[in-house]
Amino acid sequence: MKGFIILGLSVSSVLSAQTDSTQIKEIQEVSFTRRLPVSKEIINVQKDLGSKNLGQDLPILLKNQMSVVATSDAGNGVGYTGFRIRGSAGTSINVMLNGVPYNDSESQGTFFVNIPDMASSASQIVIQRGVGTSSNGTASFGASVNILTKNPDEKPYVLGQFSAGSFNTMKTSFEAGSGKFLNNLLSVSARYSTINSDGYIDRAFSKLNSYNINALFEKGNTKIRFLTFGGKEKTYQAWNGIDAATYETNPKFNYSGAIYDADGNIVKYYDNETDNYWQKHYHLLWEQKFSEKWNLETTFHLTNGDGYYENYKQDAKFSKYDLPNIIENGNTITRTDFIRKKWLDNSFYGVVSNLFGNFSNLNLNFGVAANQYFGRHFGNVTGVKYTNISEHEYYRNNALKNEISGFAKAIYKINQFEIFGDLQLRNIDYKTYVIDANAEEGMDLKEKWTFFNPKFGVNYQIENGKIFLSYAHAHREPNRDDLFANPNTKPEKLHDFELGLEKTFGDVAFTANAYYMNYVNQLVLSGELNMVGEFIKINSGKSYRLGIELGALAKISEKLNISGNLTLSQNKNVDFKIEDNSSVNNLGNTSISFSPNVIANGIIQYKPIKNLQLNINNQYIGKQYLDNTETKELQLKDYFLTDFNAQYEFKIAKQEISLQFLLNNIFNKKYVNNGFVYYGPYYYAQAGRNFMIGVNFKIK
Repeated sequence: MKGFIILGLSVSSVLSAQTDSTQIKEIQEVSFTRRLPVSKEIINVQKDLGSKNLGQDLPILLKNQMSVVATSDAGNGVGYTGFRIRGSAGTSINVMLNGVPYNDSESQGTFFVNIPDMASSASQIVIQRGVGTSSNGTASFGASVNILTKNPDEKPYVLGQFSAGSFNTMKTSFEAGSGKFLNNLLSVSARYSTINSDGYIDRAFSKLNSYNINALFEKGNTKIRFLTFGGKEKTYQAWNGIDAATYETNPKFNYSGAIYDADGNIVKYYDNETDNYWQKHYHLLWEQKFSEKWNLETTFHLTNGDGYYENYKQDAKFSKYDLPNIIENGNTITRTDFIRKKWLDNSFYGVVSNLFGNFSNLNLNFGVAANQYFGRHFGNVTGVKYTNISEHEYYRNNALKNEISGFAKAIYKINQFEIFGDLQLRNIDYKTYVIDANAEEGMDLKEKWTFFNPKFGVNYQIENGKIFLSYAHAHREPNRDDLFANPNTKPEKLHDFELGLEKTFGDVAFTANAYYMNYVNQLVLSGELNMVGEFIKINSGKSYRLGIELGALAKISEKLNISGNLTLSQNKNVDFKIEDNSSVNNLGNTSISFSPNVIANGIIQYKPIKNLQLNINNQYIGKQYLDNTETKELQLKDYFLTDFNAQYEFKIAKQEISLQFLLNNIFNKKYVNNGFVYYGPYYYAQAGRNFMIGVNFKIK
């Protein structure tokens, strides 16, 4: 391992660079990113995450990465999941698929449930903590994550993946590749997966389907790649959470779909209290090498999505849904039961282009992105008793968001120094407009923002490592929910300072990174939810995140590796104020919500024989708050988790087979890492001890 420089800490990513016989050919963007003076991890998905990829969603697979806290609404990592990095929620983490923005343009959130089993189609995942570089998109306040999908194999193959486990969780996946044909110019691959689970939480089932079709044309200096992928999800709603008292007695309880009698007792549950969404992606990637020095990568993209969530609305007023009262036997009926559906039909399309210049001491990257989003929001109700009321539309509003940005990046090498500069200019035009009005739905808004985001840094090369220092200034606009909650919500500003060390000492690899993230008008979680279960955020004035991230990997022997990472941080609102109609309450310096001061992971990897790998993954998450008031009863307890996974690989003729086993939460720890405030704390309970087993085969 001597002389090997790690880029961020991940035991598996370090090891894969040493042991992977099927090295992934990096695209220009990743090669450029490796040299940046920022804290980052570059993950080989097959080697680092493959042994755990048995049906749980991508945020769960990444939970042991530096500064990451993963969450699951259903409690078992299937269905709606998310993650936070350095305490920043998903709306502050920019996610890209092959360099194309994945964050929803309006909510700025990332919904991995819409692309189930994406890990099975990914080759690399690049995680950059702190402010992302200009090519990392828009919402890179906490971190940026770029998921790079696999190219088709050069030789034909058939791949099958089957797994099953706790809570009736089951995954089935088939994949096939043509290999190169048409005079070695074209190759095609396709995957289809189904994931089903009952969930840990009562009735929190998931029915997920996904596909990925990938075609690559290569001739000379030209590469053209077409991808279409997407998914269809049906999940029983688990976003209501449970109050603290219920959590102690029945943590699996789910209020969703409850139907009450006249005395307020639950008599039954509506069996279709579900979320339903279909999402389809189309990417056309063109890579043109003009010379040894210049290379152009351009992606045209289109995403279509539509779906709804459904609720049983008991004893609701006709007037709430713009319906007239009913006269029945001379009596005026003002209330009845409804089935409500709230729809979203949206499209996102545009182009992202990067020009790379590679010279002896200078590397250049120029880029432009132009994207448009169009969203249609509408809702309808159907009467339960009065069946003549069918799919009655009671509101409709549309949204349009245009964005164009351009940037220039450069890395200049002078002796042992590498100097980095990055300038971005970004313009956003966003408007929403009501077509059919309802008092609780939609708003007429028109906003424009222009942001200039500069970034600078330097690497200093040392023996078997480097020291880096960087500064970034970034802006981010409020999302739809922020503006609807308060049309005067201000954009966020961030000054991000990073100081890091990457160094190897014989068989020990070490990283250290100190950061100071100084916010102005940071949007922090209030702890409350809006009508659709999304967290409400408010401007906090001044706030900061100050921390240090440490990582190490020790190769004890050819069979044993031990690694760990530790994040120690202080996350504070400065002179935090709560305002209402009558007063202003100054709470002073308070902890930022969902920002634990300690995040630690320890990983033991043991290979007793050649084809058998055993892993023990330990994670500690410190105390954190549900809101920004630093109220003791709104504090989530710290917790310590231990997971175990094993993988055994062997061959029968030309068939490659692997057996996998995953045991989560070995010691059956009762814990919570997510929630909200509603007249007190509400929790999303997480599963106790649970397991998955799987078998994969590949025929070449």
